[in-house]
Amino acid sequence: MKITLVTVGKIKEKYLEAAIAEYSKRLGRYCRLEIVQVADEKTPDKASELQEAQIRDKEGERILAHIKEDAYVIALAIDGKQRSSEEMAAWMEDLGVRGESHLQFIIGGSLGLSQAVLNRADTKISFSRLTFPHQLMRVILLEQIYRSFRIIKGEPYHK
Repeated sequence: MKITLVTVGKIKEKYLEAAIAEYSKRLGRYCRLEIVQVADEKTPDKASELQEAQIRDKEGERILAHIKEDAYVIALAIDGKQRSSEEMAAWMEDLGVRGESHLQFIIGGSLGLSQAVLNRADTKISFSRLTFPHQLMRVILLEQIYRSFRIIKGEPYHK
């Protein structure tokens, strides 16, 4: 299986880079992983709703340029379906059984995802009702994908 993360913005914090590198290494046993970073737009202080929508649209165009036609697209969104680790593993396994060999997870910028990206997504998921910085969400997502593969393989997953 191939897993692609399409994300907005660059990671600036060394500790997050280290965590992403660690989970990327661990995932090498289970899948082909690719992380694509698209440029983020600067958000002015006190941006209007129109300016925020324009920013989401620009970032969305960059994201959509990396979406593969044959990929199953999963948008991380606050209103997405929440799953336990076990449920996520079963869901990912089911996608694989159904022939979905390329999963693309989309993480938007600080303002979220454009409507065009949400419309292209095959499904939306959420890891919490809490809001996390999008840079940290990369680590959380990679950890949950890693945990899911361990569950699928019947390996211990909650050390």
